[in-house]
Amino acid sequence: MKKISVSLVLLSVLILGCKETNKTKIAQTETLPSNEAVTENSDLKIIPIAHATTVLEWDDIVIYIDPVGGAEAFSSQKDPDLILITDIHGDHFNLETLQGLNTMKSKIVVPQAVADKMSDEFVPQLDILNNGDTKERFDISIKAIPMYNLREEALKFHEKGRGNGYVLTKGGESLYFSGDTEDIPEMRALENIDKAFICMNLPYTMTEESAANAVLEFEPKQVYPYHYRGRPDVSDVAKFKKIVNDGNQDIEVVQLDWYPNEDY
Repeated sequence: MKKISVSLVLLSVLILGCKETNKTKIAQTETLPSNEAVTENSDLKIIPIAHATTVLEWDDIVIYIDPVGGAEAFSSQKDPDLILITDIHGDHFNLETLQGLNTMKSKIVVPQAVADKMSDEFVPQLDILNNGDTKERFDISIKAIPMYNLREEALKFHEKGRGNGYVLTKGGESLYFSGDTEDIPEMRALENIDKAFICMNLPYTMTEESAANAVLEFEPKQVYPYHYRGRPDVSDVAKFKKIVNDGNQDIEVVQLDWYPNEDY
C-alpha cells in the first residue's frame, strides 16, 4: 500500500509539473512583443508599416500617415477613413500607392505642395492645410505644424512652409507626427502631447542629439522614434533613448520596428 501511495504522489507531482510548465509556455507566448502598440484602453492601435508610413486605428477610425510602398503594403490593413500626407518626397507621397488603395470613403489632408501633385480624381477628397491651419474630421482635430531644416547644408531638403507635421487630437489625447524636420522652435513649443513620433536621419533631418533635446523641451508622455534610416547610416535609437531618459525618466521611449524587411 505504501508503494502504491508513493507512486500516486509522484504521478500527481508530475502531472502538476506538466500543467505548470504548459502555463509558463502559454504565458511566455502571450507576452511576446508585438510590432504594434495599443493604449491602455485599447482605443488606439499604432501599426508601423515602414520608415514614415504608419497606420492608426483610433476607435473606429482608420488613419494612414504618408502611405507609400504600393497598395500591397496595406493588404492586411483596413481601408482608410483619413489619410495625412506630410511632404512631396517619395518616402511620404506616392500617387500610385494612393491610386491602388480603396480611398472611396477617405478624406485626404495635404499641404498645398502635395495638392499640386495630386491627380484630378482626388480633388474632391482633399483638405489643404497650410502651416498653422486646423481642420476637424471624424471628430479628430488636425493641426498642421511646420516642418523644415535649420542647418545651412540641409536647407535645400525641406524649406519652411512646404510640408506639414501634424498634431491629431481626439478625446483629450494628442499625437504629434513630426514629418521631415529638425528641432525647430515650433516643435519645441508644443504642449500636452501624449505620443510624439520623431524623425532622426542624416543628412535629411536631424541627429539623435537634436531630436532628444527637442523632446526634452516639449516633454511628451511617450516618444516613438521613426523615420530613422538615413544615407548611408541608420540613426542610433538606443543613443536617443539614453539621452532622453538621462534627462527625463518620465518620458517613455517606445521603439517599434519601422524596417521589418531590412537588415538593420
